[in-house]
This record gives sequence, structure tokens and C-alpha cells, in this order.
Amino acid sequence: MAKKVVATLKTAANGKNVTKCIKMVKSEKTGAYTFKTEIVPNEEVKDFFARK
Repeated sequence: MAKKVVATLKTAANGKNVTKCIKMVKSEKTGAYTFKTEIVPNEEVKDFFARK
């Protein structure tokens, strides 16, 4: 039987909510796509996707 993994991205110490963001980035050398993953606060999600 498979185990269900449940992870919370909320820190109990400071109470901030964070979001795991995954962005596809195309490599200039090979043309292949890679995934850039970061855990950012909810207020900075738009900034994460706006920067290159």
C-alpha cells in the first residue's frame, strides 16, 4: 500500500504562509526546459514569476 505524504509549508514560529512555486525555464544552450522550484512567502509569488 502506498503512503500518502502530507507536508505543511507553514512555519509555526513566525506564522507566515508560504507557497511552493515551480517555473519552467528554457535553457539557452540546449533549448531544453528545466524546472526551477522555490518556496516563497505568499506576498512574493508574483515577483518570483516576474523575474527571469
